[in-house]
Amino acid sequence: MDVRSIEDVEPIVEHNGTVPVWWMIKSREFKDITEGGFLELVNEFEVAGGGYVEPHSHPTHEFYYVLNGRGIMQIGDEEREIRQGDLVHIPPDVVHTLRPVSDHAPIHCFCFAIGVKDSGPIDYTNH
Repeated sequence: MDVRSIEDVEPIVEHNGTVPVWWMIKSREFKDITEGGFLELVNEFEVAGGGYVEPHSHPTHEFYYVLNGRGIMQIGDEEREIRQGDLVHIPPDVVHTLRPVSDHAPIHCFCFAIGVKDSGPIDYTNH
């Protein structure tokens, strides 16, 4: 499971010394696996305490960035805790789900997905 934590990345000061930047994925690092892809979606979502994301898959490289809270991420047969500052890569066509660690506190994430070249439209309401 590819989970990267902002706590494991040293910031680099860029833009003429004005902005610290934490590179979670370096420039062109995913070029080969996303060649011909496109930005499929960008959203923000929250899973309520005691809730979960229905296990599903789709033909995209999906990324969750945890804004706050803690959760249990399952991708395929792997399961691991994720928390604020973690970036999770979900490969195409792999079943995944997420649930908060607590029945009383949510996990809130930013999500974006890169579509796979030549894939058709996806109905996210049924995933």
